[in-house]
This record gives sequence, structure tokens and C-alpha cells, in this order.
Amino acid sequence: MRKGLELLRKEGLVESRQGFGWYVVFKPLAQTLGRFATIEDQLDEIGVIARRKILTSRRITPTGRILEVLGGEDLLEVARLNLADGVPFARVTVWVPAFLGESFSLRDYEEKSFYQLLSESDGLKRPLTYATQTIAAVAMPEGDAKLLGVPPGSPALECERTTFDEGGFPVLYSESIFPGNRTVFVTELTSQVGSIAPSGLRLVD
Repeated sequence: MRKGLELLRKEGLVESRQGFGWYVVFKPLAQTLGRFATIEDQLDEIGVIARRKILTSRRITPTGRILEVLGGEDLLEVARLNLADGVPFARVTVWVPAFLGESFSLRDYEEKSFYQLLSESDGLKRPLTYATQTIAAVAMPEGDAKLLGVPPGSPALECERTTFDEGGFPVLYSESIFPGNRTVFVTELTSQVGSIAPSGLRLVD
């Protein structure tokens, strides 16, 4: 078996890490920045079958960063595992005001994005128009590592996004974590006269 794994490693199909064993190597999927779209929308465009699996769904009282963004009303928290062609691709947790989120079923959350649900529902009609997003390099947490099939502590990308409706009110807050070897973010850069700093760059302590 060891020889078989070594052959697969030479072909770039698997990799090993001391203390964590063997794991599958994936070709990174590209996501374009600067577009107001969901992960699933972008995967569909490149012919990748996107699916969601509900991990948890619960009503919470917001604290910390979530309270800061969405305010003090009760929220619905939905955690989902996103799959690309059947392979775990990201863990995504979304927070939405409970009076909006509880209008839908767990099946709705698996079959459609929150963008679709809030924009298309006849009873709600909360068109979402823009979002702000931060992306940071982090070490993969142990719980997410198990879900995504990668070693704990391996490189990961964490995205936090706040989405606003047409009135400029924050309606959704989401946190996504991707294995560092499974996605790349692509952006188009334009010249800014008088500035040599990368657009959007922020240093953290």
C-alpha cells in the first residue's frame, strides 16, 4: 500500500504530512473578486457541480463581531458544508435576522443560497445589492480540518462578508473557511495615480 501511495504522490494526486497521514491534493478552484456573486454561482459558471450540506441551524442572540454588524435582534445561524463535484470545499456559516431566516426550511437552505432566498421570496423581497469582504490567511482549525479533510493547522483562507440590501442595511453576515490548496482568489488591478499601496490592503497586529 505504501508503494501505491508513493506512486500517487509522484503523480501529484496525494500528499503526506508527518503526524497527519495522507490526504488528496486538489487543483485550486478560482474565485473572482470584485463580483457580487456567491461561491455556487462562480462554480456553476466553470462547470463544477456545487452542493450544500446543512451542518447546524439554530436561533442565537448575537455577540461580538456579529452584534456589531447586524445589531441586537435574534439571529438565525446556519452552518453549511459546501461541496464542489462532491469534494468538501468550504465551511460557510451565515447569520441573518431571525424574522427573515425562519421564513425558510432546511431544504431551502440546502437547495438555494441566501441571496436567492431573500431576493426571490414573494413575502420578503429584500434585494441584496452589494457586500464588503475581508480575506485573511489563517491556520485551519481542528474542527474545520476534519470536515474538509485536511490536516489541522494547515494553511487556510478565511473570508468574512457583510451583505447589504438596496436600502444600505446589513442583512447577512457570513464567515467562510477554505483549505489553502483548494481555492485561489483572482482580482483585476487598475492603476491609481499617486499611490503605490495595493488597493484594499490593511495590516493587522
